[in-house]
Amino acid sequence: MWPDSRVEEHVAKNFAPARLHVKDQAADFKRFGEKYGAQWTPTVLFLDPEAGEKHRIEGFLPADEFDAQLVLGLGKLSFDAGQYAAAEERFREVVERHGSTDAAPEAQYWAGVSRYKATRDAGALAETARAFDQRYGDTIWAKKASVWKK
Repeated sequence: MWPDSRVEEHVAKNFAPARLHVKDQAADFKRFGEKYGAQWTPTVLFLDPEAGEKHRIEGFLPADEFDAQLVLGLGKLSFDAGQYAAAEERFREVVERHGSTDAAPEAQYWAGVSRYKATRDAGALAETARAFDQRYGDTIWAKKASVWKK
């Protein structure tokens, strides 16, 4: 189902994928598409145990970008479950393993938020804001973190 073996392994290890074909399963595709506002294919949804959406990927991506989005989605699921240390680990994985992807600046932001939520140490936010001075400083995520600078 996945054209890249790294992505296939990652999906098999971390997800319970479900696939709906736009033509072969038209009624189901329409029902879920309406429920989740899927306007385009492919749409990959990250759902919590109650079927609440936590992250989405729309459209095709190169393998590295897609894998980075998978890890980012896992981080968001952990964050939403209150597992802040696990979330931070996932977000930092994106920055370290997929640092040149579009997901990396968002992951850097959420890594800082996760550490703050776990420790209540505002220094984690200031440290994150300073990290944007070194990397990803021209992104929207750097702007969002800029209020944390001391």
